[in-house]
Amino acid sequence: MEKFAKGLLTIIINSESLGRGDSEMPVVSEFYGIKILMYWNDHMPSHFHAQYGDHKIIVDIVNGSVIKGIFPSKQLRLVLAWCEIHKEELMRNWEAAKEHQDIQKINPLI
Repeated sequence: MEKFAKGLLTIIINSESLGRGDSEMPVVSEFYGIKILMYWNDHMPSHFHAQYGDHKIIVDIVNGSVIKGIFPSKQLRLVLAWCEIHKEELMRNWEAAKEHQDIQKINPLI
């Protein structure tokens, strides 16, 4: 386990990888240098992946909370606000992804 702090939201994470890589994940949205991605047929709970530079997080769609990873505080607030605004669209994408159907783009935070 690693613990990060100093200008970043402190979260304890496992050292293992957060994901399988961009090539297998469609980009659902991009804003302010943040990429939002989803896997097809991913594990529960319903979630999406977010990347900002070298930072990666997994966000629970229903609860709007970080499951795993670390993000700078400002970018984390943006992602969680975007999640709340687009929760219904995210859940539709989650359901489509479980069935290996098309994942739709979602408007960015502006």
